[in-house]
Amino acid sequence: MAGLVEKQTGGRLTLGDAQGTLWRGSAFIGGAASSNGAVTPLLPGRFTWKLSPLVVFGMVDLELGNPEALAQPVNFRGSWRQWQLSPSALLLPADGLAGLGAPLNTLAPSGIMRLSWSALELVAEGNNAGNMVAINGRTTLDMTDMSSRLSPIKPLGSYQLALDWRGQQAQLDLKSMKGPLLLSGKGSLNNGRLQFSGQAQAADGYEQSLGNLLNLLGQRRPTSDGKNIIALEFR
Repeated sequence: MAGLVEKQTGGRLTLGDAQGTLWRGSAFIGGAASSNGAVTPLLPGRFTWKLSPLVVFGMVDLELGNPEALAQPVNFRGSWRQWQLSPSALLLPADGLAGLGAPLNTLAPSGIMRLSWSALELVAEGNNAGNMVAINGRTTLDMTDMSSRLSPIKPLGSYQLALDWRGQQAQLDLKSMKGPLLLSGKGSLNNGRLQFSGQAQAADGYEQSLGNLLNLLGQRRPTSDGKNIIALEFR
């Protein structure tokens, strides 16, 4: 199981302290091993799995559990190349956003992130040497009480990012739920390439205290009512 995970993710993910067998076992999810072989956990808790022996006949029935990271156990059911994923939610570390590059690596965000989904359909596409997984369904990333090391105002706000998946493409919709820092925008994810156009602005009364932070996010653009917004562009 550990070797399969590393192969399918190109070595970006691995199973740490794997115990048990292919059919029933547990491990933590870690990133690529360091030069000394150490693996750092990326998600809280240990994941357990139960795989039905019917997989040898092409019938996949896999259950994943982790009470610290998953709202409820997740079931994968289907064939070797097409699966149905049962609804659940996954707790994600906010500091993982820094891995997306500028300006997030400078902002060093913190907060509570929860990725939830309705029933998803996953389909393996391509040949064995370069399989990609197409997704059909909707996922929602809730980012609650987010903060940054660059701002004394904590929290800056809560946000929701909805993704509607259609194969290798997804439509993105970002909106603010509450807080002094207002974010919004739309975009797309196409074969792993992100395109996004949005804006950031301070709520009334926070223009001065959030000025330096807003300058780091992008270029200022005046609006017709005299306010300044920050253009958020990713191409």
